Amino acid sequence: MNILGIETSCDETGIAVYSGTAGLLAHQLHSQVDTHAVYGGVVPELASRDHVQRVVPLVEQTLTEAGLSRHDLDGIAYTRGPGLAGALLVGAAVARGLGWALDRPVLGVHHMEAHLLAPMLEADPPAFPFLALLVSGGHTLLVRVADMGRYEVLGESLDDAAGEAFDKTAKRLGLPYPGGPQLERLAADGDPERFRFPRPMTDRPGLDFSFSGLKTAVVNTVDEVDDDCADTRAAVARAFQDAVVDTLAIKIRRALRQTGVGHVVVAGGVGANQVLRHRLREVAASEGARMAYPRLAFCTDNGAMIAYAGFCRLAAGERETADEDVRPRWPLDELRPPGA
Repeated sequence: MNILGIETSCDETGIAVYSGTAGLLAHQLHSQVDTHAVYGGVVPELASRDHVQRVVPLVEQTLTEAGLSRHDLDGIAYTRGPGLAGALLVGAAVARGLGWALDRPVLGVHHMEAHLLAPMLEADPPAFPFLALLVSGGHTLLVRVADMGRYEVLGESLDDAAGEAFDKTAKRLGLPYPGGPQLERLAADGDPERFRFPRPMTDRPGLDFSFSGLKTAVVNTVDEVDDDCADTRAAVARAFQDAVVDTLAIKIRRALRQTGVGHVVVAGGVGANQVLRHRLREVAASEGARMAYPRLAFCTDNGAMIAYAGFCRLAAGERETADEDVRPRWPLDELRPPGA
């Protein structure tokens, strides 16, 4: 099967084609960073309009790169949720229109499941079961993945996601959007001893997260110091990043010991942070576990992960029904194994 994947959950338009025999054939991505940078964050209406302009040309470009025509497609997968409602509707409309015109099956894919499965696109994919840490601007989840569609959420953020805390802290430090990568670069020059922020919810049992208090501690410190020099900003960035990384590392260690699983997958945009990657590798090694990451291009939203997840479910016979709609909120634990 050749499956077209369409990702439009937020501010990136991702298109890919996945083949059941040859693997990933082609993928394209358009980021709206420049569009939203002037507003300091994603403007949903602008995101939807940009997807409208980009999706069809990117589909044509991706098919050309893959050496296929539309008629060579055996199915179309798109991001059904979670995400921005307007953005999701754009991808759904294009996918359903193509499916109707070509008489091909269409299926809406869960965005978080696609992220969890993104490492399967690599040459050495992890084996089930594995422990997954999904860290992005909208989500922070610890999940035990027994198999595709068999997910146990062990912990999640009770307020801000880790990526959201990165972006809001970066904005408070005067860094341009998107803030996460900018903060990581600034933190590299920061004095690790000057400030120390709390490691939230690590002094109690459990695997849930909370980053709003940490964000508030950063804001209060910046207000108290009232010092806009580069060294101070770098030290604040370093202390914040260290707090987030330590928190995630502590929770991963707990989860490894609690589940006994020997493989850890880290996915989502924050998973591209090199300091976090290094620290989690150390934790996994000390616990006798292996680490797996998708390539950097597939840490953030992309069409390849949608095409792959769609392929797995379409190949098992799943099909979309006429009454299904996009789901801006969609709990991961509602999913079932392919074909169930």
